[in-house]
Amino acid sequence: MWMAGGDVKAGATAGQTDDFGLRAVGESIPMRNVHATILDLMGLDDKRLRYLHAGRLRQLTDIGGKVLTEIIEA
Repeated sequence: MWMAGGDVKAGATAGQTDDFGLRAVGESIPMRNVHATILDLMGLDDKRLRYLHAGRLRQLTDIGGKVLTEIIEA
């Protein structure tokens, strides 16, 4: 996974893909961690952000995500 701008380190990567960039190889990164990282970069707390879906309050990161600090500038 790579992202650009918004306090993301230049050239920082997280996870690995095959030679063609089609599939994840090795240890994959859960999507909830990507969501938590994006929300953190936007200044939002993923544990407090909720939305109503099918009559229930849901959380985007589901059971909680870990912010990928290795790709964020200090």
